[in-house]
Amino acid sequence: MTQADAHDDQSFREQCRRQMDRPLALRIKYGFHRVYKPVLDDAPWRSFNSTSEYRAWCEANLPDYLGFKRAA
Repeated sequence: MTQADAHDDQSFREQCRRQMDRPLALRIKYGFHRVYKPVLDDAPWRSFNSTSEYRAWCEANLPDYLGFKRAA
């Protein structure tokens, strides 16, 4: 481990310790970040008759970077 890596590791550990000193409600409030997901967030809900229909819809409609495609 290089000196820079050791410094980054120590800095990360200190940040984690500071976060653990916060009350639980604040850790929950600031621990999640809402991100718009194209197509998925465009409708209030969807339903499918089978898992295979759901998977086919995901493959046809969702961008690859969302990670809903079947593994190759």
